Amino acid sequence: MPVKNHLQKINLTHPKYLQTLVENRRIFNLNNCELNVFESYQETYRVPLTFSDFVITSMVRGKKVMHLFDKPAFDYLPGETVIVPANETMVIDFPEAETANPTQCIALAVDEQYMNSTLHYLNTFYNSDKEDAHEWKLQFNKYHFDNDTEVTGLINKLIRVCSGTDKAKNIFADLNLKELLIRLVQSQYLQQVSTEIENNTNHNRQHYVLHYIHEHLTEKIAIDILCRKAYLSRNMFFIWFKEQFGITPLEYINKERIKLAKQLLANKRNTVTSVSNQCGFGDVNYFVRLFKKSEGITPGIYQSCMN
Repeated sequence: MPVKNHLQKINLTHPKYLQTLVENRRIFNLNNCELNVFESYQETYRVPLTFSDFVITSMVRGKKVMHLFDKPAFDYLPGETVIVPANETMVIDFPEAETANPTQCIALAVDEQYMNSTLHYLNTFYNSDKEDAHEWKLQFNKYHFDNDTEVTGLINKLIRVCSGTDKAKNIFADLNLKELLIRLVQSQYLQQVSTEIENNTNHNRQHYVLHYIHEHLTEKIAIDILCRKAYLSRNMFFIWFKEQFGITPLEYINKERIKLAKQLLANKRNTVTSVSNQCGFGDVNYFVRLFKKSEGITPGIYQSCMN
Protein backbone atom coordinates (compact mmCIF):
# COMPACT_ATOMS: atom_id res chain seq x y z
CA MET A 1 0.00 0.00 0.00
CA PRO A 2 2.68 2.53 -1.01
CA VAL A 3 1.87 6.20 -1.15
CA LYS A 4 1.38 7.14 -4.78
CA ASN A 5 3.00 10.04 -6.55
CA HIS A 6 -0.17 11.43 -8.09
CA LEU A 7 -0.25 13.86 -10.98
CA GLN A 8 -1.72 17.26 -10.30
CA LYS A 9 -5.45 17.31 -11.07
CA ILE A 10 -6.41 18.62 -14.52
CA ASN A 11 -9.61 20.60 -14.87
CA LEU A 12 -12.39 18.41 -16.24
CA THR A 13 -14.06 19.35 -19.50
CA HIS A 14 -17.16 21.51 -19.03
CA PRO A 15 -20.25 19.32 -19.61
CA LYS A 16 -21.47 21.41 -22.54
CA TYR A 17 -18.19 20.78 -24.40
CA LEU A 18 -18.19 17.00 -23.96
CA GLN A 19 -18.32 15.21 -27.30
CA THR A 20 -18.71 11.75 -25.75
CA LEU A 21 -19.07 10.25 -22.28
CA VAL A 22 -16.44 7.59 -22.99
CA GLU A 23 -12.85 8.67 -23.61
CA ASN A 24 -13.70 12.26 -24.39
CA ARG A 25 -10.46 13.61 -25.84
CA ARG A 26 -8.65 16.94 -25.70
CA ILE A 27 -5.49 17.29 -27.82
CA PHE A 28 -2.51 19.64 -27.46
CA ASN A 29 -0.15 19.22 -30.39
CA LEU A 30 3.54 20.16 -30.31
CA ASN A 31 6.45 19.56 -32.66
CA ASN A 32 7.66 16.30 -31.13
CA CYS A 33 4.81 15.15 -28.94
CA GLU A 34 1.06 15.26 -28.61
CA LEU A 35 -0.64 15.54 -25.22
CA ASN A 36 -4.04 13.82 -25.03
CA VAL A 37 -6.35 14.17 -22.04
CA PHE A 38 -9.02 11.44 -21.89
CA GLU A 39 -12.09 11.48 -19.64
CA SER A 40 -14.86 8.89 -19.20
CA TYR A 41 -18.13 9.46 -17.37
CA GLN A 42 -19.98 6.15 -17.64
CA GLU A 43 -19.35 2.47 -16.95
CA THR A 44 -18.10 0.86 -20.15
CA TYR A 45 -16.11 -2.22 -21.14
CA ARG A 46 -13.73 -3.37 -23.88
CA VAL A 47 -12.96 0.04 -25.38
CA PRO A 48 -10.03 -0.19 -27.85
CA LEU A 49 -7.43 2.58 -28.13
CA THR A 50 -4.43 2.61 -30.49
CA PHE A 51 -1.76 5.23 -31.20
CA SER A 52 0.46 5.32 -34.27
CA ASP A 53 3.36 6.56 -32.06
CA PHE A 54 4.99 5.33 -28.87
CA VAL A 55 2.86 6.59 -25.99
CA ILE A 56 3.40 7.32 -22.29
CA THR A 57 0.11 7.22 -20.38
CA SER A 58 -0.48 8.19 -16.77
CA MET A 59 -3.63 8.05 -14.65
CA VAL A 60 -4.88 11.25 -13.04
CA ARG A 61 -8.16 10.17 -11.43
CA GLY A 62 -10.51 7.20 -11.25
CA LYS A 63 -9.84 3.59 -12.18
CA LYS A 64 -9.41 1.67 -15.40
CA VAL A 65 -8.79 -2.00 -16.08
CA MET A 66 -6.21 -2.49 -18.81
CA HIS A 67 -5.90 -5.42 -21.22
CA LEU A 68 -2.51 -5.21 -22.92
CA PHE A 69 0.02 -7.46 -24.71
CA ASP A 70 -2.20 -10.55 -24.26
CA LYS A 71 -1.22 -10.45 -20.58
CA PRO A 72 -3.62 -10.72 -17.60
CA ALA A 73 -5.72 -7.59 -17.09
CA PHE A 74 -4.58 -5.18 -14.37
CA ASP A 75 -6.05 -2.26 -12.44
CA TYR A 76 -4.72 1.11 -13.61
CA LEU A 77 -4.85 3.73 -10.86
CA PRO A 78 -3.71 7.31 -10.17
CA GLY A 79 0.02 7.52 -9.52
CA GLU A 80 0.81 4.90 -12.17
CA THR A 81 2.21 5.06 -15.70
CA VAL A 82 1.96 2.65 -18.64
CA ILE A 83 4.11 2.78 -21.77
CA VAL A 84 2.86 1.29 -25.02
CA PRO A 85 4.62 0.84 -28.38
CA ALA A 86 3.26 2.29 -31.60
CA ASN A 87 0.26 0.48 -33.12
CA GLU A 88 -0.34 -1.68 -30.02
CA THR A 89 -4.04 -1.72 -29.10
CA MET A 90 -5.01 -1.14 -25.49
CA VAL A 91 -8.40 -2.56 -24.53
CA ILE A 92 -9.82 -0.66 -21.57
CA ASP A 93 -12.63 -1.23 -19.05
CA PHE A 94 -14.20 1.56 -16.99
CA PRO A 95 -15.95 -0.37 -14.19
CA GLU A 96 -16.48 2.58 -11.83
CA ALA A 97 -16.78 5.58 -14.17
CA GLU A 98 -19.77 7.85 -13.64
CA THR A 99 -20.56 11.54 -13.76
CA ALA A 100 -19.65 12.01 -10.10
CA ASN A 101 -16.54 9.81 -10.41
CA PRO A 102 -15.01 10.17 -13.88
CA THR A 103 -11.72 8.65 -14.99
CA GLN A 104 -9.06 10.96 -16.35
CA CYS A 105 -5.84 9.88 -18.01
CA ILE A 106 -3.15 11.62 -20.03
CA ALA A 107 -1.36 10.10 -23.00
CA LEU A 108 1.85 11.59 -24.41
CA ALA A 109 2.38 10.36 -27.97
CA VAL A 110 6.06 10.79 -28.86
CA ASP A 111 7.40 11.30 -32.38
CA GLU A 112 9.40 8.24 -33.46
CA GLN A 113 12.31 10.23 -34.87
CA TYR A 114 12.60 12.25 -31.66
CA MET A 115 12.52 9.10 -29.53
CA ASN A 116 15.18 7.42 -31.69
CA SER A 117 17.42 10.49 -31.48
CA THR A 118 17.12 10.44 -27.67
CA LEU A 119 18.07 6.75 -27.55
CA HIS A 120 20.94 7.43 -29.95
CA TYR A 121 22.13 10.16 -27.56
CA LEU A 122 22.06 7.68 -24.68
CA ASN A 123 23.93 5.03 -26.64
CA THR A 124 26.55 7.54 -27.73
CA PHE A 125 27.03 9.45 -24.49
CA TYR A 126 26.77 6.59 -21.97
CA ASN A 127 28.68 3.97 -23.94
CA SER A 128 32.06 5.69 -24.06
CA ASP A 129 33.36 3.14 -21.54
CA LYS A 130 33.45 -0.25 -23.27
CA GLU A 131 33.16 -2.09 -19.96
CA ASP A 132 29.74 -0.53 -19.30
CA ALA A 133 28.54 -0.51 -22.90
CA HIS A 134 25.07 -1.91 -23.54
CA GLU A 135 22.18 -1.00 -25.78
CA TRP A 136 19.92 1.66 -24.28
CA LYS A 137 16.40 0.97 -25.48
CA LEU A 138 12.79 1.03 -24.37
CA GLN A 139 11.60 -2.44 -23.46
CA PHE A 140 8.06 -3.66 -23.05
CA ASN A 141 8.63 -6.55 -20.66
CA LYS A 142 8.14 -3.81 -18.06
CA TYR A 143 5.40 -1.43 -19.13
CA HIS A 144 3.46 -0.68 -15.91
CA PHE A 145 5.22 1.65 -13.44
CA ASP A 146 4.51 3.24 -10.09
CA ASN A 147 5.48 6.88 -10.61
CA ASP A 148 8.45 8.11 -8.64
CA THR A 149 8.87 11.75 -7.64
CA GLU A 150 10.98 12.61 -10.69
CA VAL A 151 8.61 11.00 -13.21
CA THR A 152 5.59 12.68 -11.63
CA GLY A 153 7.34 16.06 -11.65
CA LEU A 154 8.35 15.73 -15.31
CA ILE A 155 4.87 14.69 -16.46
CA ASN A 156 3.30 17.55 -14.48
CA LYS A 157 5.70 19.98 -16.21
CA LEU A 158 4.89 18.52 -19.62
CA ILE A 159 1.16 18.89 -19.00
CA ARG A 160 1.62 22.54 -18.00
CA VAL A 161 3.90 23.27 -20.95
CA CYS A 162 1.82 21.46 -23.59
CA SER A 163 -1.46 23.01 -22.46
CA GLY A 164 0.05 26.48 -21.97
CA THR A 165 0.49 29.43 -24.32
CA ASP A 166 4.22 30.15 -23.91
CA LYS A 167 5.80 30.84 -27.31
CA ALA A 168 8.81 28.74 -26.31
CA LYS A 169 6.74 25.75 -25.19
CA ASN A 170 8.18 23.44 -27.87
CA ILE A 171 11.66 24.05 -26.46
CA PHE A 172 10.57 23.45 -22.86
CA ALA A 173 8.59 20.35 -23.87
CA ASP A 174 11.60 18.88 -25.70
CA LEU A 175 13.86 19.31 -22.66
CA ASN A 176 11.39 17.70 -20.26
CA LEU A 177 10.40 14.96 -22.68
CA LYS A 178 14.02 13.95 -23.24
CA GLU A 179 14.60 13.68 -19.48
CA LEU A 180 11.39 11.67 -19.03
CA LEU A 181 12.41 9.18 -21.72
CA ILE A 182 15.89 8.82 -20.22
CA ARG A 183 14.49 8.20 -16.74
CA LEU A 184 12.09 5.53 -18.04
CA VAL A 185 14.93 3.77 -19.88
CA GLN A 186 17.17 3.94 -16.79
CA SER A 187 14.40 2.56 -14.59
CA GLN A 188 13.90 -0.36 -16.96
CA TYR A 189 17.64 -1.02 -17.10
CA LEU A 190 17.89 -1.03 -13.31
CA GLN A 191 15.11 -3.62 -13.11
CA GLN A 192 16.77 -5.70 -15.83
CA VAL A 193 20.17 -5.73 -14.11
CA SER A 194 18.57 -6.44 -10.73
CA THR A 195 16.85 -9.55 -12.08
CA GLU A 196 20.04 -10.74 -13.77
CA ILE A 197 22.47 -10.46 -10.86
CA GLU A 198 22.00 -14.00 -9.54
CA ASN A 199 23.35 -15.48 -12.77
CA ASN A 200 25.60 -12.64 -13.93
CA THR A 201 27.61 -11.60 -10.88
CA ASN A 202 30.71 -10.99 -12.97
CA HIS A 203 29.03 -10.10 -16.24
CA ASN A 204 29.83 -6.41 -15.99
CA ARG A 205 30.42 -3.65 -13.47
CA GLN A 206 26.72 -2.99 -12.97
CA HIS A 207 25.93 -6.61 -12.14
CA TYR A 208 28.91 -6.88 -9.81
CA VAL A 209 28.02 -3.79 -7.78
CA LEU A 210 24.31 -4.64 -7.45
CA HIS A 211 25.13 -8.24 -6.54
CA TYR A 212 27.40 -7.02 -3.73
CA ILE A 213 24.64 -4.74 -2.43
CA HIS A 214 22.11 -7.58 -2.38
CA GLU A 215 24.56 -9.96 -0.72
CA HIS A 216 25.25 -7.43 2.08
CA LEU A 217 21.84 -5.76 2.35
CA THR A 218 21.48 -6.68 6.04
CA GLU A 219 24.89 -5.21 6.89
CA LYS A 220 26.40 -1.75 6.85
CA ILE A 221 27.42 -1.09 3.25
CA ALA A 222 30.39 1.23 2.89
CA ILE A 223 30.36 3.37 -0.23
CA ASP A 224 34.16 3.09 -0.40
CA ILE A 225 33.82 -0.68 -0.87
CA LEU A 226 31.32 -0.18 -3.70
CA CYS A 227 33.76 2.26 -5.31
CA ARG A 228 36.49 -0.38 -5.19
CA LYS A 229 34.15 -3.01 -6.61
CA ALA A 230 33.45 -0.66 -9.52
CA TYR A 231 37.11 0.41 -9.88
CA LEU A 232 36.04 4.05 -9.68
CA SER A 233 36.88 7.00 -7.46
CA ARG A 234 34.18 8.09 -5.01
CA ASN A 235 33.11 11.08 -7.11
CA MET A 236 33.12 9.11 -10.35
CA PHE A 237 31.21 6.24 -8.72
CA PHE A 238 28.28 8.48 -7.76
CA ILE A 239 28.18 10.00 -11.25
CA TRP A 240 28.42 6.59 -12.91
CA PHE A 241 25.69 4.99 -10.76
CA LYS A 242 23.24 7.86 -11.35
CA GLU A 243 23.93 7.79 -15.11
CA GLN A 244 23.32 4.05 -15.30
CA PHE A 245 20.25 3.74 -13.10
CA GLY A 246 18.76 7.20 -12.61
CA ILE A 247 19.03 7.09 -8.79
CA THR A 248 21.86 7.38 -6.25
CA PRO A 249 23.50 4.34 -4.61
CA LEU A 250 21.93 5.22 -1.25
CA GLU A 251 18.47 5.55 -2.81
CA TYR A 252 18.87 2.10 -4.37
CA ILE A 253 20.12 0.52 -1.12
CA ASN A 254 17.27 2.04 0.89
CA LYS A 255 14.72 1.02 -1.72
CA GLU A 256 15.88 -2.61 -1.54
CA ARG A 257 15.98 -2.53 2.26
CA ILE A 258 12.40 -1.25 2.42
CA LYS A 259 11.38 -4.05 0.06
CA LEU A 260 13.03 -6.57 2.42
CA ALA A 261 11.43 -4.89 5.44
CA LYS A 262 7.95 -5.34 3.96
CA GLN A 263 8.62 -9.07 3.59
CA LEU A 264 9.86 -9.35 7.17
CA LEU A 265 6.92 -7.36 8.57
CA ALA A 266 4.57 -10.00 7.16
CA ASN A 267 5.73 -12.15 10.08
CA LYS A 268 3.89 -10.77 13.12
CA ARG A 269 6.61 -12.12 15.42
CA ASN A 270 9.09 -9.61 13.99
CA THR A 271 9.12 -6.29 15.83
CA VAL A 272 9.80 -3.00 14.07
CA THR A 273 13.14 -2.76 15.87
CA SER A 274 14.21 -6.26 14.86
CA VAL A 275 13.18 -5.62 11.24
CA SER A 276 15.15 -2.39 11.26
CA ASN A 277 18.25 -4.24 12.46
CA GLN A 278 17.77 -7.14 10.03
CA CYS A 279 17.57 -4.67 7.13
CA GLY A 280 20.85 -2.99 7.99
CA PHE A 281 19.45 0.21 9.49
CA GLY A 282 21.51 1.35 12.44
CA ASP A 283 18.82 3.75 13.67
CA VAL A 284 15.23 2.55 14.07
CA ASN A 285 13.89 6.13 13.97
CA TYR A 286 15.58 6.66 10.60
CA PHE A 287 14.07 3.38 9.38
CA VAL A 288 10.58 4.47 10.46
CA ARG A 289 10.94 7.87 8.73
CA LEU A 290 12.24 6.28 5.54
CA PHE A 291 9.53 3.61 5.54
CA LYS A 292 6.78 6.19 6.00
CA LYS A 293 8.21 8.34 3.21
CA SER A 294 8.20 5.34 0.89
CA GLU A 295 4.94 3.64 1.88
CA GLY A 296 2.86 6.47 3.33
CA ILE A 297 2.44 4.72 6.70
CA THR A 298 4.73 3.62 9.53
CA PRO A 299 6.11 0.05 9.67
CA GLY A 300 3.92 -0.68 12.71
CA ILE A 301 0.72 0.35 10.92
CA TYR A 302 1.83 -1.55 7.81
CA GLN A 303 2.32 -4.70 9.86
CA SER A 304 -1.08 -4.33 11.56
CA CYS A 305 -2.73 -4.19 8.11
CA MET A 306 -1.19 -7.52 7.04
CA ASN A 307 -3.53 -10.53 7.02
